[in-house]
Amino acid sequence: MLTSALSWRNLFTAAFILRIALVAYSEYHDSLPTTKVKYTDVDYRVFSDAAKFLWNPRRDLLGGAREDNVAKGPLGSLVGLGDPYERPTYRYTPLLALLLIPNEIMNPAFGKVLFVIADMVAALLLRRIAKLTNISNSNANAYIALSWLFNPLVFSISTRGSSESILGVLVLAVLHSALSHKSSDGKTAFLLALAVHFKIYPFIYGAAFLSLLSAPGWLSARAVRFAVMSLCWLAVLTLPFYLVWGQAFLQHAYLYHIGRLDHRHNFSPYFYPTYLSYPALDTPRPGASLALLFSFLPQLGLSGIAGLLLGRRRENLPFAFFVQTVIFVTFNKVCTSQYFLWYMWFLPLVLPRLHLERWEKIALPSVWVAAQALWLSIAYGLEFERRQVFLPLWVASMVFLVANGWLLSRMLRAYARGAEPSSREPTRAY
Repeated sequence: MLTSALSWRNLFTAAFILRIALVAYSEYHDSLPTTKVKYTDVDYRVFSDAAKFLWNPRRDLLGGAREDNVAKGPLGSLVGLGDPYERPTYRYTPLLALLLIPNEIMNPAFGKVLFVIADMVAALLLRRIAKLTNISNSNANAYIALSWLFNPLVFSISTRGSSESILGVLVLAVLHSALSHKSSDGKTAFLLALAVHFKIYPFIYGAAFLSLLSAPGWLSARAVRFAVMSLCWLAVLTLPFYLVWGQAFLQHAYLYHIGRLDHRHNFSPYFYPTYLSYPALDTPRPGASLALLFSFLPQLGLSGIAGLLLGRRRENLPFAFFVQTVIFVTFNKVCTSQYFLWYMWFLPLVLPRLHLERWEKIALPSVWVAAQALWLSIAYGLEFERRQVFLPLWVASMVFLVANGWLLSRMLRAYARGAEPSSREPTRAY
C-alpha cells in the first residue's frame, strides 16, 4: 500500500512538473521574434481578450475608449462589467472569461496554470472513481498515467491554453457524484447542470441517468424528479448571466453551437458538403432547417440509445458515458483533436474493464492512430502546401468515421466479455 501511494505521488508530481515546464516554455517560445508557429493555442488569445473586455468596460483591447463595451443584459448597467462577446469568435459562457480575469490583472499565463491544475484535479477524480468501481490501485495508477497524466494529447492541449480540462473536471465530478453512495440526486443534478452550462454536450448523459434511476423499469418518478432538478439548476445557473449579458450570451454560448456550420477542414465528414455550399449559407435555402435537424439525428439518436441501454447499472456508468461521448464526437458536424479529450478522460476507467484479444490490443490503437495520420497527412497538403485536396480529405474523414465505428464495436464486445454474470440484474443508483 505504501509503495502504491508513493508510486502515485511520484507519478502525479512528475506530471505536474512536466506541465508547468511546458507552460514556462510556451511563454519563452512565443516571445522569440523568430517564432513562426506559436505554441499557445489561438483560442487562448480569444479567452484572454474576452476577459480583458469584461474587466475593462467602455475600453477596447488597447485601452482606448469603446462605449459599446458594456454588459447589455437587463441588469448589465448595474454590475459595471464589460461585454466578453465584443471579442469576435468568443463562443463560451461568461463564466470562463470571469475565471480568466487574473490574466489581465496578474499574469497572462494564469489561465494556462489554471488549466494545468484542472488537469491534475481530473487525475485525482479519476483515481477516486477507479476506487469506487473496484479498480485496483496498481491498475488505476498505470492506466491514469498512460491515458491521462503522460498522454501527449492531454498535456499539450492544457498547456497550450485550451479550457477543456475544466470541462473534464465538471464531467468527472458528475460521474463521481453518481457513483458515490454518499452523494444525492440533487448534488448530481446540480453538477450535471453546471457541466451543461459550461458546454452544452454533457446533456447527453441524461439518457444514462434516466435509465439508471428508472431500473428495473424504463421511467420512474425518481428519474423525472432528477430531470426536473437538473433543468431547474440549469435555469438558476443561466438566468444571472442572461440578466447581465442578455441575448448575446444565449446566442454565442448556446444557439451558435446548435446551428454551427464549419466549412473549414476538420475530421467530420460534414465539412466537405458544408464547404461546397458555403457561399450560399448566408442566404435562406429551402430545406436548410430540415438538413440541420437531420445532421443531429445520428449523434443524438445513437448516443441516447447507448445511454439507455448501457446505463442500467451504476458500475456501467463510466462505460456508458464513454460510448455516448465517442458516438457524439464521431458524428458531430465539427470534429477537432480537442474533442477527442471529451472521451479520453473516461479511458482510465474503461480500459481495465475490457477483455481484449492480444491482436486487438495492438490493432485498436494502431487503427485509430493510422486513420488520424492519413487525415493529417492530407490536411497538411491543404493547409501548408495550398494543394486542392478537399475530396481526398473528405474520403479520409469517411475512413476516420468508419475506423471509429469499428473500434467502438470491438470495445463493446470486449466490455461484454469482461462483464460478470451477476451484472445482468439491475441495481439502484446510490
